[in-house]
Amino acid sequence: MTLDEAIEEAPVVAIVRGVRPDEILDHAQALYDAGVRGVEVPLNSPEPIESIRRLSERFGERMVTGGGTVLRAQDVERIAAAGGRIVVAPNTAPEVIRRAVALGLDPLPGFATPSEAFTAIEAGARRLKLFPAATYGPGHVKQLKAVLPAEVSIWAVGGVGAEDLAAWWAAGVRAFGLGGELYRAGQSVAETSDKARRVIAAVRGLPAA
Repeated sequence: MTLDEAIEEAPVVAIVRGVRPDEILDHAQALYDAGVRGVEVPLNSPEPIESIRRLSERFGERMVTGGGTVLRAQDVERIAAAGGRIVVAPNTAPEVIRRAVALGLDPLPGFATPSEAFTAIEAGARRLKLFPAATYGPGHVKQLKAVLPAEVSIWAVGGVGAEDLAAWWAAGVRAFGLGGELYRAGQSVAETSDKARRVIAAVRGLPAA
């Protein structure tokens, strides 16, 4: 499954920070059953590359998976070798973006300012992660949309909850990365399922883009 296909089904990527390899598949199944089609394993989780490998082997044709908190080009290569498809970063690092593009992966760099946005675009990014989104708000997105290329999409990540999705969507955000709203380290699979169903219900209520 490609990132475009995943976002078309549900514009949400679950950020499963702190998940362990021995539990990733059970939580991913709960997310999938609820309707989530994207999973990001932050690299500051326990054995993240192993979790990405297991995810890609089990869900690679049904979900888009990859790594988050990616700070180095070398980590892009590790994600690619494990079968990951997305490379999510908290910052705008051209070398990370370029390496992801070169390997056929989808980079999602973090940005806050127009300068960072255009640096990411010049390096090859076509999706930008406003982070932390809650610090800036939907109004920030509205202003940015006036100057960014139409083909570049903005994601909201960081402090975004199910109750906020409509406001962000109205501002022009077209996908969301959700962490604690979907998963916190140590929570049960049943809790992951409940959270995911709540989020997907909110997503289904969004108007057509």
